[in-house]
Amino acid sequence: MDFTDAPRRPRAESIVPMINVVFLLLIFFLMTSRLAQPDPFEVTPPEAALDTPLEAQATLYVDKSGKLSFDGFEGDAALSRLADVSSQDAVLQLRADAELEAAAAAGLLGQLSAAGFARVELVVSPR
Repeated sequence: MDFTDAPRRPRAESIVPMINVVFLLLIFFLMTSRLAQPDPFEVTPPEAALDTPLEAQATLYVDKSGKLSFDGFEGDAALSRLADVSSQDAVLQLRADAELEAAAAAGLLGQLSAAGFARVELVVSPR
């Protein structure tokens, strides 16, 4: 009779440390990422052949009816909020709908100038 212990099977590698690393990476990327605020309404930008990068810090949305939205504020409240955040060298990004009338856009540019913005960049889609 053979009373020796049967040979033991080697233990399988544990995947718990790998799962821990994956979760730590997931938490790291979630904590360091910057979530973008969704657009307040759909805007179809006008088309242009010019392709230069935008340098703006703030974004003002204007739909085809002339409704304004900035930082969660709409209408005149958006303009007063813009006046609060404007500075001497601030650049504003204007996301206006392609169907916005030129007279409404010109009036808006006057209001933005009065709010303290010397430079406004219009977002366009390439042709």
